[in-house]
Amino acid sequence: MELKQLLETLEQESDELKVKIHLAKLDLQDEWEKMEKKWPEFKSKAEEIVEGTKDVADEVVDSVKVVGEEIKATYERIRQRI
Repeated sequence: MELKQLLETLEQESDELKVKIHLAKLDLQDEWEKMEKKWPEFKSKAEEIVEGTKDVADEVVDSVKVVGEEIKATYERIRQRI
């Protein structure tokens, strides 16, 4: 490969990767922030259930578990992408 061609190819790849990384960063940050907003409420409800400080119906426990699984899946997705 000619040096000039190599230079042009690498410049193009560099520019494309910069854009992709920037967009991925924004996407991951947005996903992270959405889940972080859910975390405090999930943690509070889950701790109440685990500690037995509040009587709750099975449906409530199930809904808290669903939110927890959603947070877990999002964290795993983020971890895989970084």
